[in-house]
Amino acid sequence: MDSRTHTRYVERAMWPIGRGDRKFWIVVVVLSAMVAAGFYAYIYQLQRGLWVTGLNQKVSWGFYIINCVFFIGISYGGAMTSAILRLTNAKWRAPLTRLAEATAVAALLVGAVYPIIDLGRPDRALHLLLYPQVGSPIVWDLVAVSTYLVASFVFLYLPLIPDLAMCRDTLGPSAGRVRRTIYRVLALGWRGEPRQERSLARGIGIMAVLIIPLAVSVHSVLAWLFAVTARGGWHSTIFAPLFVLAAMLSGVAAVILVVAALRKVYGLQEFITAKHFRYLSYLLIALGVGYLYFMVSEYLTEAYVLERSTTPVLEAIFEGVYAPAFWVFTVGGLVLPLVVAALPGRFAIARACTGSALIIGGMWLKRFLIVVPGMAEPVMPWDWGRYAPTWVEVTITIGSAAAIPLLLIVFFRFFPAMSVHEMEEVEGAELRRTRMVPAFAGGGDE
Repeated sequence: MDSRTHTRYVERAMWPIGRGDRKFWIVVVVLSAMVAAGFYAYIYQLQRGLWVTGLNQKVSWGFYIINCVFFIGISYGGAMTSAILRLTNAKWRAPLTRLAEATAVAALLVGAVYPIIDLGRPDRALHLLLYPQVGSPIVWDLVAVSTYLVASFVFLYLPLIPDLAMCRDTLGPSAGRVRRTIYRVLALGWRGEPRQERSLARGIGIMAVLIIPLAVSVHSVLAWLFAVTARGGWHSTIFAPLFVLAAMLSGVAAVILVVAALRKVYGLQEFITAKHFRYLSYLLIALGVGYLYFMVSEYLTEAYVLERSTTPVLEAIFEGVYAPAFWVFTVGGLVLPLVVAALPGRFAIARACTGSALIIGGMWLKRFLIVVPGMAEPVMPWDWGRYAPTWVEVTITIGSAAAIPLLLIVFFRFFPAMSVHEMEEVEGAELRRTRMVPAFAGGGDE
């Protein structure tokens, strides 16, 4: 990387910091209003009880558990994408890793809140800490998610340290004394010394290795939460790998959409090119084919045996009330997007984004097909439960979905959008940060 390219890279990485033009504030206000509406709906539910939702005695899990599995799955895919790129030492990873790691943390923060929202008495969540039952999958879930949350924060923070030092050294008075103090504290005295470089590289490598089994454990535990329950369509022996692949697939799709959006908004086109989307599409296709294989294997074995508890669920999914949702997911949310992403030729970015958007919608629908039919399945003959979400659940879902881009926008208003240190490391740049142009780093309000 030559000096001019290096300078432009730093400019674009630092450009979002402190900026706030009219478009920025419009987006922030709209997303904040959606989050506030979701918060109002939750307060409404908290005051009146779960009867304001579509949940009932037969179907006690609905949108909230679906969203919990879905958003935690997106987080898992973001963390795995970054970890895999680091462990394979992919040279094209530098502009993407921070976006993937930040997406992982934001989605995990949103997903981890849903078990509390699903409780009619959220104060009783403390009982999990005060009176844990080791044999309960819910306790396993609490331990796995909390551990993964801490690890995700560490995985985001470690590569950020050198760039925090860059902000500390280059941001001028426009950054404000409080922000400069925060940069100085978080940078941990980083000076780029060889000893610090070695320690940082070791720490990032360890976290890249650890984050994979941690993420696998989180989604495996979520799968076991269903699989150890004696309900039709749930107690499958391959639920854990199926959930892990689904999480990776939806997570990579979410990373593609986030990268495409921030690439456009922050002007990163020079450094995040069609090549990056093409490589991410390859990963998306591999995961999609793997998920399709596991899904066919699950349904084939269950449909061949046709246990008494499974039969009504499969009939409802394949040819009954849930059949439209199942075929929309299979064709429009899985097969079609993989074909679109695999097509050769031009418009690689548009094809990757189109396929990713279809996969995101399809994978949410798949979670619905796992949760609701299994709950609605008749315990007594012909005693099907019914579930229809109310405005409360829909509003909370929309608000939580809006919280993810809002968190990302706020995060990149204070921290570089791309990793400068990692680009230097990958490209072998020997430029010192003192050669950067501070005028582009301040980024005051427009």
